[in-house]
Amino acid sequence: MKSNQYDLLIIGGGVSGTALLYMAAKYTDIKRIGLIEKYAAPARVNSLSSNNSQTLHCGDIETNYTLDKALKVKRAASMLRNYATAQADIDHIIFKYPKMVLAVGEKECELLRERFKVFSAHYPNLKLLDKKDIAKIEPNVAMVDGHFREDEVLALGSTDEYTAMNFEALSCSFVREAQKIEDKEVDIHFNEMVSHIKIEDDRFIIETNGTCYQTRSLVVCAGGHSLMMAHELGFGLHYSCLPVAGSYYFAPQCLNGKVYTVQNDALPFAAIHGDPDVLVPGETRFGPTAVVLPILERYNLKTMPDFFQIFRFDSKVAKVLWDLLKVRDIRNYMFKNMLFEIPLIRKILFLHDVRKIVPSLKFKDLKFASRVGGVRPQLIDKVNAKLLMGEAKINTGVGAIFNMTPSPGGTSCIENAEIDMRTVADFLGCTVDEDGIKKDLLGDDEMHVNEDLPGRVFNGHQPK
Repeated sequence: MKSNQYDLLIIGGGVSGTALLYMAAKYTDIKRIGLIEKYAAPARVNSLSSNNSQTLHCGDIETNYTLDKALKVKRAASMLRNYATAQADIDHIIFKYPKMVLAVGEKECELLRERFKVFSAHYPNLKLLDKKDIAKIEPNVAMVDGHFREDEVLALGSTDEYTAMNFEALSCSFVREAQKIEDKEVDIHFNEMVSHIKIEDDRFIIETNGTCYQTRSLVVCAGGHSLMMAHELGFGLHYSCLPVAGSYYFAPQCLNGKVYTVQNDALPFAAIHGDPDVLVPGETRFGPTAVVLPILERYNLKTMPDFFQIFRFDSKVAKVLWDLLKVRDIRNYMFKNMLFEIPLIRKILFLHDVRKIVPSLKFKDLKFASRVGGVRPQLIDKVNAKLLMGEAKINTGVGAIFNMTPSPGGTSCIENAEIDMRTVADFLGCTVDEDGIKKDLLGDDEMHVNEDLPGRVFNGHQPK
C-alpha cells in the first residue's frame, strides 16, 4: 500500500479546508502539507456556488448579531476581501452589489433605528434608509404598481461594497495559490474517500481507497463527516448532529442587490433573503427555507448511513428535540418548512413570505430551484442538553482539529484557517509569518489576533 507522510494533513477540499491549505503554505514554515478530497475537484459540497447564499457577511445587516459578534465577523470579512481583491481573477471570486436589511412594521423599524445608533460608528458606509431611499436602490421593495407600499418599511444598507462571493471559485484560487509557493511540499489528492482513521504513537494514520497517509497533525473540514471522523478517534462523543437543509427559489430579476430581512431571535439565520445569483444572470434567488433531513450532504442519499452513525439517538437527544418542539416559534417554523418541501404547497407558502421583500411578486414568477442548497450540520450538546447555534469546532489538544460548522458560513474561512494554522504551528513547533499576514490580509484597524471567535470548542481526551 502506498504511503504519504506529512506534517499537516487536511481532510476536506471545501472553502474551509483549502483556506487552511493556503494559509499554512503561505504563512508558516510547515514543510509538508497535504489535502485529501473525496470528490474530483474542490468545493463540491456546501462550498459549491449553488449550495450557499454567496454572501460576504460583514456583521452590519445581520440583526441576530451583537456588536461584539458583528465586529469579529467584520474582521473575518475584511481578511477575505483583502485576499480576493488581490487575485488576478477577482471578477470571478468577489462581487459588488447593494445590500440592505429590510424592516417591515413598527416593531422591526424601531429595532433598526436603535441598531443604527449603535452600529453606524463602526460601519461608516451604513445608511438608514426610508421608503424613498429604498426605492432609489430597490424600487420593487418599496413600490407596488408605481406607488409606495402601504406598510411601514425601513432599511439599513450600503451601496458600494463587496457583498457577494463565489466560494467555489475562491476554493480553487486557494489551491492554485498554495501550489505556487516554492520550497514547500503541497500535495492535493482528489478522489480519495477516507475509510479509516486512527492514532499510532505520535502519528495520525488515514486510510483511503488504496492509500495510507501519515501525518503529525490533522485538521478535518468535512461538515458533518468531521464529527464522524472525530467519533472514530473517540473525540466529541457527547455531540450528536442535526442536519438542516436549505432550499431556494428563482424569480425573474426583481432585485438589484441583496435584501435580507430582520431575524427572529428564536430562529437565528432563519429569515429569508433575496439576491442576485452570481452565476445565473437575469434572475433573483430567494431563500433559504430550512428542513431537517437525515443526510450529511444535500441530494446525496448515500450519506444517510453516515448521519445515523453520528446521530447517536438516546434520551438526551430526545430531550433536546422535545425542548425545541415546545417553543412555539420553532415548532411552527419546523412544520412550515416541512410543507415547503411539498410541490405546489411550498410555492403558495413561500410566495407569502417572499412578498415581505417584493410585495408585487406573483405566483407564476416563482420557480423552485432544483438541486440548489446545502446542508448545515447543527450540533446537539448532549451533556448540556441543547442545540448549538453557530460555529462548532473540536480541538483535541493532541494535534487534531475537527471543524463542523463555520459561522457565518464561508465568510469565516480565512480567519478560521488562521486560528487552526496557529494551533497546528504551535503543536509542531513551527513559526508564523506575522508580518506577512498583517501586510496581506489585515487593515490598520484589524491588526489584533482574534482569539475569541464565537463557536464551540471541545478540548477532548486522549482516545482509548
